[in-house]
Amino acid sequence: MSTRPIVLNFSGNDTAGLAGVAMDVKVQNAFNVHSASVITANTAQNNQEVISINAVPKPVFADQLNAVASLPIKVIKVGLIGSIEQSEQIVHFVKEKQLPLVLDPVVASSSGREFLDGDFLSHLKQNFLPNVLLLTPNTLEAELLAGIKITTQEGIIKAANILLAMGVKAVLIKGGHFANNNLAEQEEVVQDYFSDGEMSFWLANKKIDTKNSRGTGCALSSSIAASLALGYSLYDSVVIAKMAISQGLRQSYNVDAKNIDSDEGFGPVNVTHFPSEQIDLPVLTHNIYGGLSNQLSTEPFPECNEPLLGLYPVVDEAQWISQLASIGVTTMQLRVKDLVGDALENEIIEAIKLGKKYNCRLFINDYWQLAIKHGAYGVHLGQEDLHDANVNEIKKAGLRLGLSTHCHYEVARAHAYKPSYIACGPVFHTTTKDMPWVPHGLAGLSYWREVLSYPLVAIGGINTERFGPIAETGVDSVAMITAITLAENPCDVAASFIKQFNDAQKQ
Repeated sequence: MSTRPIVLNFSGNDTAGLAGVAMDVKVQNAFNVHSASVITANTAQNNQEVISINAVPKPVFADQLNAVASLPIKVIKVGLIGSIEQSEQIVHFVKEKQLPLVLDPVVASSSGREFLDGDFLSHLKQNFLPNVLLLTPNTLEAELLAGIKITTQEGIIKAANILLAMGVKAVLIKGGHFANNNLAEQEEVVQDYFSDGEMSFWLANKKIDTKNSRGTGCALSSSIAASLALGYSLYDSVVIAKMAISQGLRQSYNVDAKNIDSDEGFGPVNVTHFPSEQIDLPVLTHNIYGGLSNQLSTEPFPECNEPLLGLYPVVDEAQWISQLASIGVTTMQLRVKDLVGDALENEIIEAIKLGKKYNCRLFINDYWQLAIKHGAYGVHLGQEDLHDANVNEIKKAGLRLGLSTHCHYEVARAHAYKPSYIACGPVFHTTTKDMPWVPHGLAGLSYWREVLSYPLVAIGGINTERFGPIAETGVDSVAMITAITLAENPCDVAASFIKQFNDAQKQ
């Protein structure tokens, strides 16, 4: 019998079904998450104006809370709050249940109708925000909450720091309203800024030209809450939600045929499934906007997948290259961990020489300076290496680039560099290195095969029994370490893997 995790939504009822609880339920259902709801207000609105907001009376609100209290709730998502009393009841409920809370601070409608007065705003900042895991304001809402005017990217960072100082654990400031802040030069790019005080990054997508963008705030926060309920980290949940909004905008629709060509009658975003297309994947960078703009338009690294990368042994000595290339291995990685100085450089020189001799696509792990110096085919970097590596120098030298990834956050970061291939792992539990990530399994690997158009390399915990099913997922390459290097007859084992991979490609 299947079950779904539960998100509890505190939302207003939108009579037009474009936002509020209607959007929460639609989005979370698309994520295969169950939505429980406490209605905070009955609003009278359509796709052109908000006519009235009628907060639910205190006893009715309390009855709803009592009704949902017995449910196994994973995450709470809060949108429109109808009164200070409701706010106090929500805070008490959250503290009692000790649940993560995502707040979409609904302070005004898209038509300009303000929902919070001064006293309510002060209460929200002093008493509600310290209980929030993630706050998701747009720039206009961030201005109101932080008490500053935002006209630059530096202003966004400043506002985020002010909000973090108020007690929220993390903040995601949405950049879709930048056109209202005299930042017209950014109109082709929509970017969001995330910070939790320790980790900060920017997420950018190319702007999707549609008037049907009602409910984006509800959809984004609902997507984050749903992802958290499914067990994703906060960083991953933010990236997944950004993908969902891109999907929703691409699939948006108009609800008023009479006004389809006018500036009125906007329709809603339309999120229909867990995001699974690269077109929706944002660029993630720790740089400020200029870096994002450049990376969105940058040329990709050279290709390396013709013919398919195929079997991809990761070896620790140059001597492996001649052995394995002689039986048909065409892709390898040199990962040296126990050499330094001249010994390290000499090993890399020898490996590159052998790679060229046998026409093998040899990637050097980590040591990108030596790879450039001695003309290697390519470089493979882990996520931790990206902090120090000069990726532009690798590209200028004409080398290929492969990047390791383990989750949505890291895939979005890799996407910013447009690498020659993306490695996805661990597929299964591995003992070659300590990893905090949950293994993808075949289902997770198949998901990334569906999402990414990059050449995809599977790695991590792959042995003889698992090789065939992994190759059948359609990956472009399967990386192997100990299954080959510790085998009694490494060349025979490698030859068997090559045959299995080629057979899988014929199916």
